[in-house]
Amino acid sequence: MAGRAAVPEVIWARPERTGRGPKPAYTRADIAAAAVRIADAEGLDAVSMRRVAAELGCGTMSLYNYVPRKEDLHELMMDAAGGEHELWEPSGDWRADMLRVAHQTRALMHRHPWLPRLMSQVYGFSPNALRYLEHCLACLDTFPAPYGTKMELVAMVNGVVTTYVTNELATAERTRSLPWSEEQENAVRIAYLGRQLASGAYPRLAASFAEDAGPIDLEAVFVRALERVLDGFA
Repeated sequence: MAGRAAVPEVIWARPERTGRGPKPAYTRADIAAAAVRIADAEGLDAVSMRRVAAELGCGTMSLYNYVPRKEDLHELMMDAAGGEHELWEPSGDWRADMLRVAHQTRALMHRHPWLPRLMSQVYGFSPNALRYLEHCLACLDTFPAPYGTKMELVAMVNGVVTTYVTNELATAERTRSLPWSEEQENAVRIAYLGRQLASGAYPRLAASFAEDAGPIDLEAVFVRALERVLDGFA
């Protein structure tokens, strides 16, 4: 592939554009914004160097002067999305602040449904990712623990959010693909489950559903999962 380096390199350590010629027509921010627009509208698989070049109105090969690899394009996209994080003055209540971070990250992933697929430590050190991590650590100033423990806490909160949103997005995608309504499918499945529980083969499950038949408050489940993570560290 054109522009692929033979040794590892960090896109942020490279100049905005390599090669000679007139003043660059685009910035990395322009390229990232174009890629994000495509991914938001059509999904991550629709993002390619050729497609982004077409979105910008330039040749594919000229785009490699700015972004040498598709992996670098993904990193630009992650950083652009990360720039949407609100960074506030920490309240002094580290638990409340980390819950706020988690809710904000969840909303961000729903705005950009491709984000969970790109979550990786490799992309964790872009400019906006570093600002985000610094903000999280500032929120944890009142949490009496070494920085290594604080970084683990941030990673676990992000892991819970990513897992939860991934399931939410997968459920929504499946529902959209069904030839019937979600309500119709739920009714059929609940009826089947009721017959299985009534058979006596699953007494503990039957007791569980008798204790709390639902519906499940998914928002409350999300908050409880986060609070249990924070409880473990506290």
